[in-house]
Parts: sequence; C-alpha cells; structure tokens
Amino acid sequence: MALLSGLEQESLVLILIHYEIQCRHLWVNWLAFEETVTLTPVAPFDFDLTCELFGRGDRQVGGYCEGVFCVLLRVEGGLVLACVVSEGTVGRPKLVVELRSSRPISSHGVLVSREVLSYVFNLNFSLAGFYGQLEGDAVMQRIVHQLYGLMYPATSTVFEALVDSIVEQQISIKVAHAVEERLCRCFGDKLEVDGQVFSAYPSPRNLVDAGVEGLRGCGLSQRKAEYIYGIAELIVLGKLVLEDLKLQLDSDVVVAQLDALKGVGVWTAELTMLRGMQRLDVLPADDFGIRRVISSFYCGGRSIQAVEARRIAKRWGRWRGLAAFYLIAAEVRGLVV
Repeated sequence: MALLSGLEQESLVLILIHYEIQCRHLWVNWLAFEETVTLTPVAPFDFDLTCELFGRGDRQVGGYCEGVFCVLLRVEGGLVLACVVSEGTVGRPKLVVELRSSRPISSHGVLVSREVLSYVFNLNFSLAGFYGQLEGDAVMQRIVHQLYGLMYPATSTVFEALVDSIVEQQISIKVAHAVEERLCRCFGDKLEVDGQVFSAYPSPRNLVDAGVEGLRGCGLSQRKAEYIYGIAELIVLGKLVLEDLKLQLDSDVVVAQLDALKGVGVWTAELTMLRGMQRLDVLPADDFGIRRVISSFYCGGRSIQAVEARRIAKRWGRWRGLAAFYLIAAEVRGLVV
C-alpha cells in the first residue's frame, strides 16, 4: 500500500480532529446526569392547583404541563433542569424532583437546587396562620374552602420579579406573559435534554448583551426596553445588588430603594416584593386588577380607589398580599361565593 503524501496526511488529521470535536459536542448534548430528590412541604399544600393557576404555559421556559412542572436552574455556574411532580396529598404533601444536567451534579448542587425550589414554591410557609386570620371573613372562608392548599409561588430571584413587573406595566397579563416567554427563548441560557431545548430566565448579563434593540424585538416598548436594560447594566457593573433587598425588613425602605430606579414606581416595587421576596403582607393596591377583584367580591363590582382597597384589606392582617392572590385565583377559577 502506498504511503500517504504529506498533504494527504495533513487532511486526514484535520478530518479526525473535526470528527472528535463533533463527537464531544454530541456527547455533551445527549448525555444527561440525573439525581432524584424528595421535598416535603408544610401542609396543607396543593401543588397541582398552584401550578395550574399560575405556572407559565410553556414548560420549556418554566411551566406546568400534564402534572409536571419544569424549570431550568442556574447551579454552580451551570444549568440544571428540575422536573417536579406531586406524589402526595394536600394534607400530606410530597414532591419528587428529577434533576438533570449535561455535567455531574454535586451534592452541593443538589442542595442549592432544593433550596431554590423550596423558595419558589414557598414550601416552608404554613398557611395555618393565614387561614386563622380569615375566620371572621365569610367571603374569604368560602374561597379558601375551594382553594385549600393554594400557595403563592415566588420567582427565584428579585431580578426576575422586577423585570416581569416592568413588562406587565399597563398591558394585559396575556400579552405580558407572551413577551416574558420570548425573552426566555431569545436570551435565556439553554440546556438540551432528550431532544428538547429548555431556556432559563435571562440573567442581567444576557439582557445587557441583547441590548435595547434586542429587547424591543421581543415586544417591549422603547421605554420598557431601556428601563430593563438600565437595571441589568447596573447589576452587571456591580452598582445594584437586588438580592440584598431581601434582608431589609422595613418594606417602606425596600419600596423607596426600588422606586429610585428608573422605570420603577410604587406599584412595580410592591409587585416585585410580593413576587420576588415573599413579602405576603404587601398589597399593590394601585393595581387595577387587584382593586377589581376586591370590588367584585366585597363592593358589588363598583369602581374603588386604592385607599378603599387598603381599608378592606386590613381585615387580612399581615397576609394582605396573599389574600389578594386568593381573590385573583378565585376570579380565574370562576368561583361563586
């Protein structure tokens, strides 16, 4: 057999290198490392009801479908897909979580994933105190009877809650959710599992790299794109640490600090606190939707102002925001009380 010429040998080496690279790429894409963990929420907890009402529609960007809630988590500098199902009851809740990644998941990574999911679903919160507060409120008692175990989920970061709240300013929830899903698909980091590509919520770095025009391409107005870009840039530059606001116990101080950001008013700040900080005492009374549901169940549907909404909400004590969430859920479910 004739020996290969120098040029032929060089070509063969390049082909083999290219083949090896392609094999490594395919290996990373199809290989999934798995861990299974069990979470035990404080009872009562209705996982399926909670997800049915307020889980995003597209499971590949963090949503609920056919009994499974999927969300992509950032863990130890990588991505982990968490798929959560309920194997318990409302009175004895039990969640089973399958964690999958393209690289090994360390014991610390498992712990971080557990903590994030516990925070998102508020698994350590007891509804007993809230239900006890409602004993003198016949309307809320009837609602609770039909929504028993419903938990108010949170976003995994304050940044996510703040961006979503800005997106939802003065537009319908349906349109806002469509924009939020586009942001995830376009700019969120990706992980492929079993031929499906899952998208994480965009990081501040992702959104800065996208630029204002990139954000506008997802359906945001010029001003909202500028607001979101500006906040993301402050975080990337180290001038803003939103997660630290969780440590501030005075809600008025948190509102003031968020309100100081361009594009963030009191309504946006309060909604961010309710969603991203588990401040269930906060009532965004300036929100038209919240005033509408309070009026629908307590004022015969007439138009009410924020001051009247807050007066009615006093009966719910330090769970004002959670009670408003139950009213919204009751409206979504079409409950008659």
